[in-house]
Amino acid sequence: MNTKRKILDEALNLFSEKGYGNVYVAQIAEAVGIKAPSLYKHYKSKQDIFSAILDEMKCSYDKQAASLNMNGNNAEADAEIFSVVSEDELVKMGMGLFMYFLHDEYAQKFRKMLTIEQFRNPELAELFTKQYADEPLSYQAAMFTMLGMNGILKEQDSKIMALQFYAPIYMLLTMCDRQPEREAELSKLLEQHIRQFSRIYQKEES
Repeated sequence: MNTKRKILDEALNLFSEKGYGNVYVAQIAEAVGIKAPSLYKHYKSKQDIFSAILDEMKCSYDKQAASLNMNGNNAEADAEIFSVVSEDELVKMGMGLFMYFLHDEYAQKFRKMLTIEQFRNPELAELFTKQYADEPLSYQAAMFTMLGMNGILKEQDSKIMALQFYAPIYMLLTMCDRQPEREAELSKLLEQHIRQFSRIYQKEES
């Protein structure tokens, strides 16, 4: 593993255990096994390290979405994809993303760090809301709007549909974070949720 990547890994380990605000560059350097001046050859500051972690997470997510034959960021592109998938394929895609967020080391530790920091760092609290609420809900609402306009789903309030679809998924994710021994049970519940949501909103053929 190269030094730049090791810095990111050790920094995220520390952030997820102590919180972002309680970690200093010298501690990151020590965990990597180098001196602080050597670390600055790779990253200008702790904020620079944090930004690199965000970039690494985005690249990882994009690869995971592509492996499931979806975009994951572009609601219009994904609306076209979801308009022709079967219920089983929809479940496979939904479960695939859920398992990624649950088990990917970066995603898991980043979520833990933001959970710690949300009550003491306004900027990270805002990032938490953006990353795990505002952006997913906006993306899904846009997609449900297009699927409704295309006659695939019933035309209902897309923002409410997004909330109804996403909120249980995020709740199950955080339950698995706290009680990993319940993963099999909660994964089954997630599958049932996706299937029921699809059947409730699927537009009946005339």
